Amino acid sequence: MAADVSIDQLADDMYEIVADSAGKKKLKAGDLTKAMTAKYGDAITRKDCKAAIKQLIDSGRCVYGYFGGSSIELPRTEGAANE
Repeated sequence: MAADVSIDQLADDMYEIVADSAGKKKLKAGDLTKAMTAKYGDAITRKDCKAAIKQLIDSGRCVYGYFGGSSIELPRTEGAANE
């Protein structure tokens, strides 16, 4: 079994998933929770995942997008129409 996974580690892993899917797929909080549960199994809880998502949002690394349903995305940069 994996050792205890820190909220920081979960947040970093979630950030990578969000960054990889940027512009391709809109991820919901449940998608990230499922991905982390698949990766770490019983070493984490849904509460851990919620805390990691909150950390990503609070730190500004990710933002909630509400177009077409609530999703977690990378923040938009000003004037970045086609980067």
